[in-house]
Amino acid sequence: MDLHTLIKKTELNDAVIDVLKHAANVTIASNVGDLEQLACPGGADTFTVSYALPDGSMVDEADVVRLKNGISANYREAYMRRRDPDCMVVADARPSDKVRFHDKYGYNFDILKTETLSWLKSQELAVFPFIMGPEAIGADALAICPANAGFFALGLGLLQGVLDLNSLDRPFRPATVIYVAPPFRHTHFKGKQVVVHDRGEVHEIFSYNLYPGPSAKKGVYGALIEQGEREGWVTAHCSSVKVVTPYDNEVTFMHEGASGGGKSEMLQQPHRLADGQLLLGENLVTGAKRYLEIPRTCELLPVCDDMGLCHPDIQNHGGRLGLVDAERGWFIRVDHIGEYGTDPDLEHLTIHPSTSQLFLNVNAVPGGTGLIWQHIEDEPGKPCPNPRVIVSRDMIKNVIDSEVYIDIRSFGVRTPPCTRENPDYGILGLFHVLPPALAWLWRLVAPRGYANPSIVSSGEMTSEGVGSYWPFSTGKKVTQADLLLEQFLESPDTRYVLVPNQHVGAWKTGFMPQWIMRDYLARRGHARFKDDQITPARSPLLGYAIESMRLEGIMIPKWFLQVETQEEVGEEAYDIGAKKLTDFFHEQLKKFLQPQLSKTAREIIDCCLSGGSVEDYGKFIQSRDL
Repeated sequence: MDLHTLIKKTELNDAVIDVLKHAANVTIASNVGDLEQLACPGGADTFTVSYALPDGSMVDEADVVRLKNGISANYREAYMRRRDPDCMVVADARPSDKVRFHDKYGYNFDILKTETLSWLKSQELAVFPFIMGPEAIGADALAICPANAGFFALGLGLLQGVLDLNSLDRPFRPATVIYVAPPFRHTHFKGKQVVVHDRGEVHEIFSYNLYPGPSAKKGVYGALIEQGEREGWVTAHCSSVKVVTPYDNEVTFMHEGASGGGKSEMLQQPHRLADGQLLLGENLVTGAKRYLEIPRTCELLPVCDDMGLCHPDIQNHGGRLGLVDAERGWFIRVDHIGEYGTDPDLEHLTIHPSTSQLFLNVNAVPGGTGLIWQHIEDEPGKPCPNPRVIVSRDMIKNVIDSEVYIDIRSFGVRTPPCTRENPDYGILGLFHVLPPALAWLWRLVAPRGYANPSIVSSGEMTSEGVGSYWPFSTGKKVTQADLLLEQFLESPDTRYVLVPNQHVGAWKTGFMPQWIMRDYLARRGHARFKDDQITPARSPLLGYAIESMRLEGIMIPKWFLQVETQEEVGEEAYDIGAKKLTDFFHEQLKKFLQPQLSKTAREIIDCCLSGGSVEDYGKFIQSRDL
């Protein structure tokens, strides 16, 4: 498609038309294959993404390699290999709790916007249309990138899709436009990742960096959240999977959590050792290891990997929350895959792809095969903690394309080790059952947790907040809290659990608690817990602890279910960790006590601040009997 036809077939604002008409050249992609060709221009096997700065110097951003099984891109700076959680600023005057551009940088964004558009006019550009979310629900959008950043455009195209305007039988009206201008990171922002949202008649997103996380993925997510805030619905930060047990039970899970909280892992089979056993955990004090032998795990039918759109049109008001995938590709973290055979399904899918894919932070050689267990190093001997692969959801085996209705809604937390010598908040047992009101509070706070691999962080405990999607939202925190609460009030037949990953007390576990919880609850189907199977946890924030648990005839030791019973932990260390968690909850929840907050929301938060019991939380929201 040529530029004249693009302008004729679309309803673009004057700023976009001006940029496109004056650019040195414009390539308009109609499919993902077009973007893959741009990643290594001219059919080359390698390409370095570089930009000239005003002082005459050149800055090399990334090295791109064409592989037998896709495209690989590696950033020169270790800082660029993860999302900076503080990269978002808002430029407009609409209601928002986020940092305003003028307040942070001391001048009006219109000045920088003019410079950005002027720079884009001097470049060769790659442009493509796409739809945010499902076609009947989402909105039209347009991406404008420098052509030499083809790998970034490829990542965006894999995640959101590429729309062929030649086959479109309706007007194309972009509600969102993404502008990509990488060198401004160096000339205006001291090398930092910055993404600016300017929510006018068109929601404009200005990406001043080339890591897809803040803009290609979370920038589009922010635009969907903004649309939902205006229209009264939520795009949840979650994965979802329908689990079919060996006994043909079907249970649909929705798993939420801050970055690194196990969303992608919820779609994976448990990682087995060479002899087929599962390593439940390794005791960090004694060195003891605990294994499980489960001959058959469950069949997994994936629904979404990171963004679940919960639009009113897909709610059937049958008591369970409905959702559908908001994306067309998945941004899969593979830091836990350290060698061949760890995850055979994902390894096979990425070695023998049926369509284009993009590797990030993975070692690659021109013409070779990208392998998801070969991670680059941030420095000698220190592997990058955030290797990724972006794949089209069309490649995923048994993927579900329609909406699903949620039986169990889990929340994942990256927990540190907790011992007598070093007490911490790693006091969660293998999993906990939560009343809906308490489950809602966990989403308001959404602890970012221990050793988060996905973001640049200081290592301290911080909050991702409001369903864990607050870092990507441009609006009001209280509005999102009430929208999220409305979901809980209208889904009385959805049940809620809390699950740790990385550690259970003194035991190093990785994501095994999450996988065991999923298989166990799926096998239980819709059965309620007997009175002797659950008990109020020692910390009310953890809801109900599991008293006894048998999986495929194997009893799970009680000290995996109730951390205070571990000899290496004990009640005193547990209580110190519980206080740390409680203090953190109180600190975060007080921020929501604003006049606009709904009455029920305020009462639930007050319950927490006044030391309410798990029974107290159970009185707020009608729900199915546990």
